[in-house]
Amino acid sequence: MRHTQNITITRTEPMTTDTEETTWSLPGAVVGFVAWLLALGIPFLLYGSNTLFFFLYTWPFFLALLPVSVVIGIALHSLMNGKLLYSIVVTLITVGALFGLLFLWLLG
Repeated sequence: MRHTQNITITRTEPMTTDTEETTWSLPGAVVGFVAWLLALGIPFLLYGSNTLFFFLYTWPFFLALLPVSVVIGIALHSLMNGKLLYSIVVTLITVGALFGLLFLWLLG
């Protein structure tokens, strides 16, 4: 058997740090929900009251975009380091593009 010694490592710094980085997801969730509401209103502005007949059969698709929009709002708000103005603009553009793609896909 070999003659070995136990090696002890002493730490001068603690492993845990006292600074915690917190991001609040509520502003991002609110921005995502408002972006979903605004994007839902765009077909009504373009096609008027005939949009209700279109939504009669396709409402589950647009309703499924609600949690996606909220998660996009939260993710973009945290990616932008809590800068509300930038996250509002990017979330509106992203959710609007999602609605546009879904609307065009359903129209055929």
